[in-house]
Amino acid sequence: MTESWKERTELLLGNEKAQILTEKHIVIFGLGGVGAYAAEALCRAGIGELTIIDNDVVTESNKNRQIIALSSTIGKNKTDLIAERLLDINPQIKINKIQKYFTAETINELLEQNKYDYIVDAIDTLQPKIHLIKTAYENKLNIISSMGAGGKLDPTQVKIADISESYNCKLSRMIRKKLHKHKIYEGIKVVFTPEETPKHAVKFIDELHKKTTVGTISYMPAIFGLYCSYTVLRDLIK
Repeated sequence: MTESWKERTELLLGNEKAQILTEKHIVIFGLGGVGAYAAEALCRAGIGELTIIDNDVVTESNKNRQIIALSSTIGKNKTDLIAERLLDINPQIKINKIQKYFTAETINELLEQNKYDYIVDAIDTLQPKIHLIKTAYENKLNIISSMGAGGKLDPTQVKIADISESYNCKLSRMIRKKLHKHKIYEGIKVVFTPEETPKHAVKFIDELHKKTTVGTISYMPAIFGLYCSYTVLRDLIK
């Protein structure tokens, strides 16, 4: 019998493709403005298993753009909040929560021990992001990587492309440069926007894993996350 909440999805995709999604396992690295929206969209589409990874808690500054950031959730673990929310949408989904910082060792361990049908890269720190992309490429794993949504306002400029075709995006430029040192020039799907970032939207800070804070608007990280989820779903059922 068709589950009523999936009826509209099955009507659009057909029962066979909708069933395929229930058999897939997706891992999401990062549960901020991009990753949390991607997780929810994949859950609502009927993905059968999600592994969600983040070691952060909700802060006051997250409230302008992150779906789980509320006055009532300040200080709570993002993985716990996302898991609770997704299970409230689909009690049958399997959720694996991992509360760890992203390091080369963490990434290697996860990718070696588990078989994922797709990787969503929503990491916002450079070195672990590059390591994840490089490792996925070298092991021929499906990955969609989110570039920078900060400092952007125009949703009509957001694109999905191979990283070799990304342009006018500071983050993708830095990643391309690092990947070129490993002889990787193409073969990585990314979500990016070529929109210019105004200088006044960037503030320099001195933190362990972060050197700048970039202004954001509510809808842009969400759009990046939804583009990531679209790419995953499209590739799984094409």
